[in-house]
Amino acid sequence: MTTPRVPGSTDDRRLELPCGESIDPHVIDLGMREYTCDCGSNHAVVTDVHPPSRFFPESLVVVLQEAIDTDDEFEEFGMPHLMGVVLEEFPEQVVTHDASDDGAVGYTLLWITDFDARRLHEIVVELVVELMDHAISHADDDDAISEFEAQMLEFDVGEFVEQYRAQRNFESEHDGAL
Repeated sequence: MTTPRVPGSTDDRRLELPCGESIDPHVIDLGMREYTCDCGSNHAVVTDVHPPSRFFPESLVVVLQEAIDTDDEFEEFGMPHLMGVVLEEFPEQVVTHDASDDGAVGYTLLWITDFDARRLHEIVVELVVELMDHAISHADDDDAISEFEAQMLEFDVGEFVEQYRAQRNFESEHDGAL
């Protein structure tokens, strides 16, 4: 006998991950930063309600928000823009879920990556540094360009991520600021 289907049933709520496994997006809660998958890997989890300070100090977030004009429905530069840059660079390693019609999850947008949260953190920092490098290359101030390039030669993405994660206590799926 056929089982009646109810809108929003579990069968309708499957999200295929980059590794090929699938999950119900309702297993993702707002505190998660990684999902331990049946494939044996940890996948980074990001929602639109996560602040950009997950990856950068507030002072840099403010600079990015002041410097970057958005031409979309979002009021200011934020997580959807950061993850858009990641998705553009790694389209096969990121899945996106639109939960705007699902009031049960607490987020509107969800991204799950093929890489773990630490690697995602490194990628986001690398991509923002590239954006900053591109922006500074259009400056009319040769001294500013030279200073930025000198600072970038000394900048170690891995070390920055290590120190920032230690400062913010990002060690588990339920990480939070100290």
